[in-house]
Amino acid sequence: MPRPILATIHSAALQHNLDRARRAALDSRVWAVVKANAYGHGIERVFDAFRGADGIALLDLNEAERVRSLGWRGPVLLLEGVFEPRDLELCSRLDLWHAVHCDAQIDWLAAHKTQVPHRVFLKMNSGMNRLGFTPERFRAAWTRLNALPQVDEISLMTHFSDADGPRGIAHQLEVFDEATRDLPGERSVANSAATLRHAAAARADWIRPGILLYGSSPDFPEHDAAHWQLQPTMTLSTRLISVQTLEAGDTIGYGSRFTAEGPMRIGVAAVGYADGYPRHCDTGTPVLVDGVRTRMVGRVSMDMITVDLTPVPEAGFGSEVTLWGRGSNGTVLPIDDVAKAAGTVGYELMCAVTRRVPFAVD
Repeated sequence: MPRPILATIHSAALQHNLDRARRAALDSRVWAVVKANAYGHGIERVFDAFRGADGIALLDLNEAERVRSLGWRGPVLLLEGVFEPRDLELCSRLDLWHAVHCDAQIDWLAAHKTQVPHRVFLKMNSGMNRLGFTPERFRAAWTRLNALPQVDEISLMTHFSDADGPRGIAHQLEVFDEATRDLPGERSVANSAATLRHAAAARADWIRPGILLYGSSPDFPEHDAAHWQLQPTMTLSTRLISVQTLEAGDTIGYGSRFTAEGPMRIGVAAVGYADGYPRHCDTGTPVLVDGVRTRMVGRVSMDMITVDLTPVPEAGFGSEVTLWGRGSNGTVLPIDDVAKAAGTVGYELMCAVTRRVPFAVD
């Protein structure tokens, strides 16, 4: 019998969340962002659910090849552009659109021999200060690209640093709008947080939802996934493989991090940091046992965690344990709740599930 851990991808939830993004920005076309192997879900596992997107956005050429091999014939956008000149050959062959965010990428395009001009997305650094041309240099970069026979259409894009918080997007939008005034081309500015929180202000030709597609709130803890009508798309589940009965003063696991204050039953679940469950989770991290919310106690081990069975006295060997996602009784443990307890974000938990965990799609 295989170890009982399983990650289940919920196709209907992926479709629901994609529709939710579209409803938030009715006038915009939607990039389904599938970078980082679809945020840990697996590009091949989410592909059917995202067939309704207008385009697929990702980072590297391997992912682009996988998307094309699955039969996708629509736009594919490389969000960070190419990383060396020869990448442009594959962009030509696979008909990839790609971001341009630095002078070197323009140099490579100018030297590239192609009979089919490229569609590019010229990126502005409007305040994130990671990638892109500064507002002062943006128009010159556009002019240079526009003069190249290797370039067909130029779209304009930027990325928000504070769409999920009180600072908002107005300061960056003002910079972007001013620097691109009168420039032709489609525009793309909204990430997940801007799509949900600032839909009217961030209206453009394309939106780029990422984390919202996977059922995690982009502005948690201010708003949870339920507030934005998002559904969980990944369930990580396992089972109890042992039950221990403790007395007052007994400790649990490495370092004796938890001491029982009185008699209690402890369940041992088959999941640990080698599966991608965060080692820095501590006592109090929420879990579901047979659909009942309880807590992890003690330290996360490589292959096991221990959970408090006090709220679910009928639980025993073989009982279902949900680390995040949907319990068998319909109860949901939001991934954001677990991430908060771990001092991280839902993105990291999704992406961290390791290769030894089997996946299924429902």
